[in-house]
Amino acid sequence: MKIAIANDHAGTEYKFEIIKYLEQQNHKVVNFGTDDSDSMDYPDTIHLAAYEVQNNKADLGIIICGSGNGAQMTANKHQNVRAALCWNNELVTLARQHNNANILAIPARFVSLQQALGFVKIFINTEFEGGRHQTRVAKISCS
Repeated sequence: MKIAIANDHAGTEYKFEIIKYLEQQNHKVVNFGTDDSDSMDYPDTIHLAAYEVQNNKADLGIIICGSGNGAQMTANKHQNVRAALCWNNELVTLARQHNNANILAIPARFVSLQQALGFVKIFINTEFEGGRHQTRVAKISCS
């Protein structure tokens, strides 16, 4: 699976550990995020990852910022992107099963690194249930 990842300065540490985990699982990771902790504007990197998912160049995306809110809002401006801000395992599972989320937004300042890695594992291994959920997901896009 090809996964686009992006972050701002608050998510750099988590990003490196997530990339390490994903590569150990034989996933291809494309890193659009900053590699340091100097303050920067999250849309500059988040848009790049969201474009990859929007244009089917990546199967899934993972975006990380301090609260996760700005990253999620930015990604969700893209057509066919369904970014879900998650802070517990149940939200991650439901985002994939019921909403067919294709980008996971992680709030680095509100979850531990171990929690974030658990979210990634759930996200990449949970399938969309389709069925009654497909009708709802089809109504999300404005285009």
